[in-house]
Amino acid sequence: MAELANCEYCDKVFAKINRSICPDCMKEEEKKYERVVQFLRIRKNRQATITEISEATEVEHEIILQFVKDKRLRRSQFPNLYTSCERCGEPVSSGVLCDKCKNDIKYDLKKHHEIDQIKQRNEEDEKKIRTYFTKD
Repeated sequence: MAELANCEYCDKVFAKINRSICPDCMKEEEKKYERVVQFLRIRKNRQATITEISEATEVEHEIILQFVKDKRLRRSQFPNLYTSCERCGEPVSSGVLCDKCKNDIKYDLKKHHEIDQIKQRNEEDEKKIRTYFTKD
């Protein structure tokens, strides 16, 4: 069932099915995609960066990034198409996080897990019944 939504580009109300842009803007985006693809089909342009593609095709940088994130433009075919790390903004060639941020998150999760284990052990120790004996 479609729900009503405002297009994120033109703010027009439309029946949202799977994308957050209206059909008119989707057609416009497809035209931009075709411009980018036509530019990249030329052999010398396959090494172009997102900025160079944007300048040559007059397609916004963010839209080209979205094509890369949606895997409509593959990094394996165009090696200089980099996206930014969602955490720090550094360029990444695959995924959404750079290696440094991935390692930081892994480290933080490991530390959090260790702290949880220590808390659990402390709680178990507190629950133990302590018995004292007196000597008669």
